[in-house]
Amino acid sequence: MNITFSRRRFLATGAGALGTIAMPYLSRAADRPAVTHGVQSGDVTIDGGVVWARTDRPAQMLVEVATTDTFRDARALPPITALPESDFTAKMLLEHLPASQDIFYRIRFRDLSHSAIEGEPVVGRFRTAPADRRDVSFVWGGDVAGQGWGINPDDGGMVTFSTMRKHKPDFFLHSGDTIYADVPIASEVKLADGKIWRNVTIPEKAKVAETLDEYRAAHKYNLTDDNLRAFNAEVPIFVQWDDHEVTNNWSLSKELPAAYKERNIALLAARGARAFHEMYPLRESINEPGRICRQISYGPHLDVFMLDERSYRGPNGPNLETAYGPASHFLGPDQIAWLKRGLLNSRATWKVIASDMPLSLIVSDAAGSEAFAQGDGPVRGREFEIADILRFIRTAPISNTVWLTADVHYAAAHYYDPNKAQFQDFEPFWEFVAGPLHAGTFGPAALDNTFGPEVRFVKAPGKDNQNLPPSAGMQFFGHVKIDGASGQMIVTLRDRADVALWSTTLDPKRA
Repeated sequence: MNITFSRRRFLATGAGALGTIAMPYLSRAADRPAVTHGVQSGDVTIDGGVVWARTDRPAQMLVEVATTDTFRDARALPPITALPESDFTAKMLLEHLPASQDIFYRIRFRDLSHSAIEGEPVVGRFRTAPADRRDVSFVWGGDVAGQGWGINPDDGGMVTFSTMRKHKPDFFLHSGDTIYADVPIASEVKLADGKIWRNVTIPEKAKVAETLDEYRAAHKYNLTDDNLRAFNAEVPIFVQWDDHEVTNNWSLSKELPAAYKERNIALLAARGARAFHEMYPLRESINEPGRICRQISYGPHLDVFMLDERSYRGPNGPNLETAYGPASHFLGPDQIAWLKRGLLNSRATWKVIASDMPLSLIVSDAAGSEAFAQGDGPVRGREFEIADILRFIRTAPISNTVWLTADVHYAAAHYYDPNKAQFQDFEPFWEFVAGPLHAGTFGPAALDNTFGPEVRFVKAPGKDNQNLPPSAGMQFFGHVKIDGASGQMIVTLRDRADVALWSTTLDPKRA
C-alpha cells in the first residue's frame, strides 16, 4: 500500500518514532569508516526513492532524512549493514515521503567492530514526484568512459555531467553502457593532432574485466570523477544496462576475443550483472532478483518504462526468421507482456519507453545482428517484437508514447511514419537518440526502413572522423520538459557545452 505523508506528518512521525537527531559523530580521528564514492539516489516516485553509498570496511549505514537542508527534525532510519559480500555497498528504500517535496538525506557509516567509531556524513538530495500537474524535467543519455576515454583532469573530467546538473532536472535516465568493462583505460592516448589525452588510471582498468572485483572497479572508476559525484548527489538516476556492463555486443552466442582468459560468457554476464546491481540505487524485485525492467511513475504526466534488452534476448545471429520464435527473442515474451500491461494501465499523459538500443538503426555484430533492425524490407527476426508492440499501442489504443535511447554515440531525432513503412499497422511516433555522455563519438548509422523512420535531426562526426575524444566537444545529452499546465513535451538535444542543437514540442493527444 502506498501511503503519502504530508510534510507535517512526515516530520512528526520521524521525531516521534525515532527522535530528533543530535548525536555526536564519535570516532577514532585517524581511522573512521568513509563514504568512498559519494552518494546516489534513484527510482524516485511520488512517495519514496532509493539511496546508496559505499564504505571501506564492514559497517552500518546510518541514514537521516529531512525536508530541509538544515536537517532540523530529521528522521533517523534503522541502520543496514555494508559487508564485503556487496563490496561494502549498501542501499535503502525511503518510503512514506511527501509528494513533490525536496528531500535531503545524510549518510554516514558506523564501524561494525567498534560501535563508537563513526565516519563523516555526506549529504544528498532529490525531489519526489508530484501528485499534481506541475512541470517535470529530466535528462537522458548513455555511454560513459568508452573507447579508452577516461577521466582527464586537463579536459575537466566528465564535463557533460556538470552541464546536465545545471539544468536541475528531476531525474536522469541512464540508457546504458554505464561502464565499458571490456575496454582498458591507458594512462595516455595520442590524439590525431599529436596532443596527448591523459587519463586517471587504476590497476583494475589496465585489462578487460573478468572477475567480480574487476567489474566493480569499472563502476568505481567512474565515481572518482568530481562532476559525476556532484551530479549524483543532486539528481536521482533511473538506470538500465546495455552490453558494455559485461562485454561488447554480448549474447549467449558471443565469441570472446583473445584478451579474455575466462571464456564462459554466462559467468561473465552474471558477474557483470551483480556489480551493476550493487553499484546503482535500483529498486530490487523480490519476485525476480536482478530484474532491470520496471515501470517508474513520476506523477500524473509521466510513466517511464525501463526496458532490459540483454537478460531475455536470444543469441545474436542472422535474425532473419520469417516467423516469431525463440531465435527472435530480444525483449522476450514475458517482458513484452509486462510492457503491454503497464502501457494499458497507465493513466499518465506521457508514456516514455526507455530502450537501451534504437529501433531502426542498424548495429552489426560478427554473428550477424546486434539490435532490432535487420535491414530494409518486411518484418523479420527480432523486428516481430517491435511490430507486435506498435500494433498493440495502436489497437489498445494507447496515446502519447515516446521512445528514448542511446547506444550509437551520436544525437538524432527519428519520426516514424506508417505511410513510409513496410510494416504499417501503427500510429506515428518519435524516437530520440542521445549520447555519448563521455566516450568516443561515432556515426551516423544506416537506417532500416521497415518501420518508416525519417531522420529529422542528426549530429555525428561522419564516416571519415570516427571515435572523436570528449575534448572534441561532440558529447550529447537529451533534455525533456513536460509543461504542467498544458502537458506539452519539449525535447531538446544538447552538447556538452549546453548548446541547444535541436528541439521539438509535442502536443499530447487527449483521451
